[in-house]
Amino acid sequence: MRSDTCAHLTADTPLVMYIPVLILGIPLNAIALWVFCCKIKSWTETKVYMINLIMADSSLLFTLPFLLYFTMYTHPIDRLCLTIQNIYFTNMPMSVFIITLIAIDRYLAIKFPLKAKILRSPLKSASVCGFFWIAMLTYSISYRTHRGNQNGFCFQKQSLLPKYSSLFYSICGYFIPLGIVMFCSVQIIRCLKKKMATGPHETKLFQKAVQIVSVNLCVFAVCFSPFHISLLLRFAVETAGACSLMPGVITYIKVSACLANSNCCLDAFCYYFAAKEFSEFSSMFPKCIFIRSKMNQSKESQPPTDQVMI
Repeated sequence: MRSDTCAHLTADTPLVMYIPVLILGIPLNAIALWVFCCKIKSWTETKVYMINLIMADSSLLFTLPFLLYFTMYTHPIDRLCLTIQNIYFTNMPMSVFIITLIAIDRYLAIKFPLKAKILRSPLKSASVCGFFWIAMLTYSISYRTHRGNQNGFCFQKQSLLPKYSSLFYSICGYFIPLGIVMFCSVQIIRCLKKKMATGPHETKLFQKAVQIVSVNLCVFAVCFSPFHISLLLRFAVETAGACSLMPGVITYIKVSACLANSNCCLDAFCYYFAAKEFSEFSSMFPKCIFIRSKMNQSKESQPPTDQVMI
């Protein structure tokens, strides 16, 4: 039948493309975990988010050898398959959500530095991450267990029928977070460029912060956008019943999935250097806001006040 023919097209996997991800990802995440757990003693919001991001990336790396084996030998859907699928399909959206939380955290720290002292704390960051872990694991286990009752092969879709859950996954699991990351990043960059630097050191620090935010946004969009666009494309092809287009769509999904998984290597670079620069920047930024506010108050000949308006 039509659905069986299209399902058969999902058997091949770009095995070679995952080898560099494993070779680079394992040592990079191990070094990053060692740095954040052993070298950085104080607990900050960035440290909490980074450790959770490293956990998500490391779990994703753990599943890749199983993914390659299951797709090479058309492994049936059994308990081991469901376990690996639960881990794999939990940690990619978790990476997206944690990166989104990092963007929101920085937005609050830069845009509202005084209010952020109340809104931000390592405990609150850990609680939010814990909520997302529980929510994603619960959803993945309940969904995959239900789907596991059907016959088929591991990591292979067996039907051409459109899955609205895939549409929901892409919109809520990526495109909405992408909008949030873009908004926060643009607002941070605009805010940084408006601030008055009190000296060469501050000017250089502002420029580095802008570069960090821009690079992180680009990496996030480049790595994850093609994969989620491919899911939308597959949903459109399945809805239209255009089975002849499925081979090209499936190839696109495989390549874009490899690109999305390569993000676990890039995170170790991007957010380690970002944490170093923003730790210095965040400590300096409230002081700059306070000085600028006092200067504005003097120009307007207003009586001194205990509150600084942001």
